[in-house]
Amino acid sequence: MDRKSFMKGTLVGVLAMCCVIGLIYGGMKLVNRFYARSHGIEHAAEAGETLDQNTKDKLGVLNELVDRYYLYDDEIDEAARENGIYAGFIAALGDQYSCYYDEEATADLKERSSGEYGGIGAVLQQYANGELVQVLNVYEGSPAEKGGLKKDDLISEVDGKSVVGVELDEVVTWIRGEKGTEVTLTVERLRDNGSNFDEIDIKITRSIVEVQTVESKMLEGHVGYIAVTEFDEVTYEQYKNALHSLEEAGATGMIVDLRDNPGGNLDTVCEMLDLMLPEGTVVYTKDKNGKRDDYTSDEAHKYSNPVCVLVNGNSASASEIFAGAMQDFKAGKIVGETTFGKGIVQQIIDLKDGTSLKLTVSEYYTPSGRNIHKKGITPDVEVKPEQSDEFGTPEKDTQLRKAIEELQ
Repeated sequence: MDRKSFMKGTLVGVLAMCCVIGLIYGGMKLVNRFYARSHGIEHAAEAGETLDQNTKDKLGVLNELVDRYYLYDDEIDEAARENGIYAGFIAALGDQYSCYYDEEATADLKERSSGEYGGIGAVLQQYANGELVQVLNVYEGSPAEKGGLKKDDLISEVDGKSVVGVELDEVVTWIRGEKGTEVTLTVERLRDNGSNFDEIDIKITRSIVEVQTVESKMLEGHVGYIAVTEFDEVTYEQYKNALHSLEEAGATGMIVDLRDNPGGNLDTVCEMLDLMLPEGTVVYTKDKNGKRDDYTSDEAHKYSNPVCVLVNGNSASASEIFAGAMQDFKAGKIVGETTFGKGIVQQIIDLKDGTSLKLTVSEYYTPSGRNIHKKGITPDVEVKPEQSDEFGTPEKDTQLRKAIEELQ
């Protein structure tokens, strides 16, 4: 399978729910003091200070002027106006990684970070003609597979609603839903002779689907290959199972492919590093007050065979934590291109009313003390890809071939 297409489908298809804006927090209180470490969403402490009186007075004046003079006041969405106040407050920090999430966006964020969702288990992308939606991948054992959906099917309708001219994110919301409910997809499927399409209706019963964030296989020469697309809560178990399966199959070396991996959960990547490294600090963070927190590995697990980690300019955040730790411990060679350079950590704070705040709270450092923010991880072996490369296919993947050479 072409991993470039797999990544594109993952980012803009079924899983593309993170680019959502707006949110509210009643009482006009801003949380500005907290300390939290979490595996996901945590409640913020009851902390904060009210906005100063001048700001509240000015907001009151603006509200009165809008009510008195605004031509289209009957069309005002009060919730959207309130959302805009809080979204704008955080946006004014000038930090692209800090933002507010409203109730819907918070629910989507929790679902996405957990790696599980209510749906059918298919990866989608906009078809080349910009009208229909193409099925890029169908998860094994998923409701989509059981219902008869196939790779390369073209979806034209969802429950009788045409997808033509509709944004992919909107189509995804039509397909996703509660466990046990049904969705009917009208698809165009290419005939076996490749001459024409058949239009068929497929009924699928939705269920809880675990996102496949890990792809693994054995390459020639007893080289194991594990591609990680993001670091969700489900990723650790998937990675551990893939690692053990390849070891049992006789892998004498391992390639961990983190190209185009944007990052994810800090605890997840640290758990994965604990499977690879000896005892020691794998990464540490420092907050605005200089308080340091260390994340460590123990001696219970340590991968002893040669390792290569593949990275590129889109390998960011948790991917760089993994690559930096492997490099500092000299536990594996980093092959590819200099990484993105995101050396800061965001905390998701639950505001207890269904909304949440994502805020940059600390910097992270590799075991040797490197802060790679806006610098990235420099590979041990620098290799540029060819324009025609297909990730994960040795004969069509320049960087992967180099990693295999380094192992052998």
